[in-house]
Amino acid sequence: MKKSIIVGTRGSRLALWQANWVKSELEKRYPDVEVTLEKIKTTGDKILDVPLAKVGGKGLFVKEIEEALTEGRVHLAVHSMKDVPTVFPDGLHLRCITKREDARDAVFSRSGVKLLDLPKGARIGTSSLRRQSQILHLRPDFEILHLRGNLDTRLKKLDDGHFDAIILAGAGVNRLGWASRITELLSPELSLPAIGQGALGIETRTDDKYVNGLVAFFDDPATSCCVRAERALLKRLDGGCQVPIAAHGVLSGDTLKLTGLVASPDGKTFVKDAITGKKESAEAMGKDLAERLLKAGAYEILKELYEVSPPGGA
Repeated sequence: MKKSIIVGTRGSRLALWQANWVKSELEKRYPDVEVTLEKIKTTGDKILDVPLAKVGGKGLFVKEIEEALTEGRVHLAVHSMKDVPTVFPDGLHLRCITKREDARDAVFSRSGVKLLDLPKGARIGTSSLRRQSQILHLRPDFEILHLRGNLDTRLKKLDDGHFDAIILAGAGVNRLGWASRITELLSPELSLPAIGQGALGIETRTDDKYVNGLVAFFDDPATSCCVRAERALLKRLDGGCQVPIAAHGVLSGDTLKLTGLVASPDGKTFVKDAITGKKESAEAMGKDLAERLLKAGAYEILKELYEVSPPGGA
């Protein structure tokens, strides 16, 4: 029985909030277990002057943490689900998906004006092709500007006048206690969220029965169902976290509704569809919806960005 558990995490303020929340929940449930955090700098944390889509979006925020997990330097890892690739290194798996926070995108505007009411040519800061494509679809006159850095860094850039508005994930802002600064939360109809947005993932070694049992209580069945459907769609599209792909699942009783989107970075080509089915078929639904999107034009968009299997080819 391990009496000391080491949690691997990124060192950003939000990542530490998330890891400390996991730590405190473990300590409450298991008072005899000592939990410590190991801060690990990832490739995504080191590359701050280049859009993530240009350096390859898969695994940029988890690779070094997964190496520490594989080597036994940490016992579990806490990730934002939207950063977690759909394929895991040998010996590792996604053990839990926590209850989802608000999945919507949050707009922060310097003038307090809502996104669609901003003046022509307004400068919008985002690091996400997914957000960029949906915003330009709505307002092609906007100027989309590259925005990287931790949440506090991004908000400071807004305050310093670099942008008229910036868009961030609402969940992280809520977790850090900054919800009062949000100008508006965009409905999924306006901005479909990233795959897994708002949920946390706990990654462990598959053969570590003790730790797998220890963290099992974190898994939220409803969130897990929705996120696994979203991730199945992403996996079929061979996408990472920085491509113009979005999906959002909503569970009502035993019925799951999954909405998916693929758009060109300039927002001019827009492929969107939804599928409804039983929650037991969540992952099959994700793959089916991905096939429908590919056939409806998503393949033509994605093959310009990276190598993707054609419709019916996976």
